[in-house]
Amino acid sequence: MSFGYQVLGFGSGGGAAPYEMSYICVAGGGGGAAMGGGAGGAGGLRSSYGTTSGGGAAAESVKTVEAGIALTIAVGGGGPGGQGSQAGTTGSAASITNATWGEDVSCTGGGYGQHNSNGGAGGSGGGGGFTSTAGASGTTNEGYAGGSSTSGASPHAGTGGGGAVSVGGQGGGSTGGQGGSALSISITGSAVDYGGGGGGGVRGSGTPGEGGNAGSSGGDGQTTGTPNPGVANTGGGGGGGGHEGHSGDPGGDGGKGIVILRMPTANFSGTVTGSPNESTDGTDTVLKFTGDGSYTT
Repeated sequence: MSFGYQVLGFGSGGGAAPYEMSYICVAGGGGGAAMGGGAGGAGGLRSSYGTTSGGGAAAESVKTVEAGIALTIAVGGGGPGGQGSQAGTTGSAASITNATWGEDVSCTGGGYGQHNSNGGAGGSGGGGGFTSTAGASGTTNEGYAGGSSTSGASPHAGTGGGGAVSVGGQGGGSTGGQGGSALSISITGSAVDYGGGGGGGVRGSGTPGEGGNAGSSGGDGQTTGTPNPGVANTGGGGGGGGHEGHSGDPGGDGGKGIVILRMPTANFSGTVTGSPNESTDGTDTVLKFTGDGSYTT
C-alpha cells in the first residue's frame, strides 16, 4: 500500500518482489512523581502512517522490504511511578531492528515526572515538581517537553508531562498541569490515541491535571489516592500523585509502548514470534506487537 512518501530500503536480498511496509513505534511512558509532583512524559513516537509523526514532524518514509529479512521487535515498558517523595522513572525504549541494515527505527522512553525539581528528559519530557521548576525536553521528532511550574501559596501543584503533539501544561497554585496531547493514528483501521503526557498531581485540595487527550493515553493526576497510570500500549505518561493531610501518594506508572507493522496481505509471510495481534484492514494485514517478538518478511 503506497502513501506517496519517499521509499527507503529495509534490506537488499533477492527473491520475491519487494513491498512497502508502514509502522509506528511508541516507547514506554515515564512514571509520575509522588506527593503532588510532576507527571511522566509520553514515550517517544515515530510513525510512517498518515501525515504526522511525533514532536511535530511529518510522517516518516514508508519502508521497502524484501523477502527473508528478520525484523526484531522490542516493546518498551512504562517507568514505575515514584514512591514517598521520589521522582518517577524513565520509560524504556522501543525499536524495530535488523543487524544487517543500519536503518533501524527506535524511539526513546518517556521522561520521568519530578517531585520538587526539574523533570527528566525523554521521548517526551517529564513534568517539573510543585515549586518553581522546569519540565524536561523531549527528543527531536518524537515528542515535546514537559510543563513548568510556578510557586505559590499552598496547595502546590505539579506539571503535566509532554506528549507527542504538545508541551505539558503548566502547574501552580491549586491546579495541576494538563498532559501534553496524544497523536491519533489509524494504522489498525481505527483511530487510537498514542503518546499522551500524564497530568500533574496536587498537594492539598485543588484540581489535578488530566492526562493527554483527556486520559485516553496519559494518566490523570490526583489530589488524594493513587493517580492513573498511562494507558497500556499507547506509551502514555503516568499521572502525578496527590498529597493530602501529610499522607503522600505514589505517582502513576507509565504505560507500556507498542510497535505496529502494516503491509499488503498478499505479501504477508505469516512468520512471526511473540504472538502479535494479527488483523486485516481492507487489503492490508496489521501486526500489533504489545510485547517483544519478530517478523520475517
